[in-house]
Amino acid sequence: MARTVGVEEELLLVDARSHEPRALSKAVVALAERRAQGDSVFEPELHDQQLEFATRPRADMGELAEEICSRRAEATQSAARAGAAVVALATTPLPVSAAIGEGERYQWMARRFGLTAQEQLTCGCHVHVSVESDEEGVGVLDRVRPWLSVLLALSANSPFWQGRDTGYASYRSRVWGRWPSAGPVESFGSAERYHAQVDALIGTGVLRDKGMIYFDARLSHRYPTVEIRVADVCLEPADAALLATLARGLVETAARDWCAGAPADPVSVGLLRMAAWQAGRAGMDGKLLHPATMLPVPASEVVDALLAHARDALEDSGDFEATEAALCALLHRGTGARTQREALARTGSLRGVVSDCVARTLS
Repeated sequence: MARTVGVEEELLLVDARSHEPRALSKAVVALAERRAQGDSVFEPELHDQQLEFATRPRADMGELAEEICSRRAEATQSAARAGAAVVALATTPLPVSAAIGEGERYQWMARRFGLTAQEQLTCGCHVHVSVESDEEGVGVLDRVRPWLSVLLALSANSPFWQGRDTGYASYRSRVWGRWPSAGPVESFGSAERYHAQVDALIGTGVLRDKGMIYFDARLSHRYPTVEIRVADVCLEPADAALLATLARGLVETAARDWCAGAPADPVSVGLLRMAAWQAGRAGMDGKLLHPATMLPVPASEVVDALLAHARDALEDSGDFEATEAALCALLHRGTGARTQREALARTGSLRGVVSDCVARTLS
């Protein structure tokens, strides 16, 4: 049976007319709960200009894609009643002074981390893939490490920051990397070592709890899943579904290798950081570091390598042909970062970029 997959997406709330970020998460969540008669999937995030939702665990990728679209539509409807719109951008193109949420946990983070927390108005996409045990999960974490930067590059959707072009395809990844526990990590070898490392990190007092273990991929502390956290929120819902499908393919491939006793790639954290930086800088519009060699090659070659690496798992789940077609479409069309820059060239304004992306969030 295919592993189940769930997706958590963070969306920006913007004014319906000016397209500037609006601190309306509490109002939109309340409206969504009213519409759903208390059974809402929406939650506030660290900043009041954000809204988060989570899908149900799905084994069928077509059903997952439909739910992503329906959740975005529900968010749009609730936001509209508050005079806002939702947009799937990993950073806001327009300047903003972010508002920290009122929850006690968020206020603790604001006090503890200062400007790092204040400037974290960024939106990611987290993919949960089911695993049978913590041991299998750590076996997966150790073996997916070289491939996570490719998922970042495919999802890149944050070229603008505080009204400027950053020169990056995913500037969110650079901002996110300011958290002390964020980024790639070493291989653990066993669940015991993984949990000992997590306990040691929390024991320093720097982090509040397990929810602040911000590894690029981790064992979920809430569900029996591996949680891949490296990606920007995708502009196009089809790309979010593609990301989830690739994540499952990578997890299944890694689990099979672990079960067969195949060793994890010993690539260093230093090289993984270089690969993540290059992915954030280039997206799909330049060279990436090849996961097998950590040498720069065209992004299309890395995508081909990813597809070949996960091919058996994707074929067994019946997803290979659709995934291959979706990757070809993404390479032709470009990531959200390219779409945003093209919108700026076409409209001449960052407000025009946001307006264009509001429509694409539901496409």
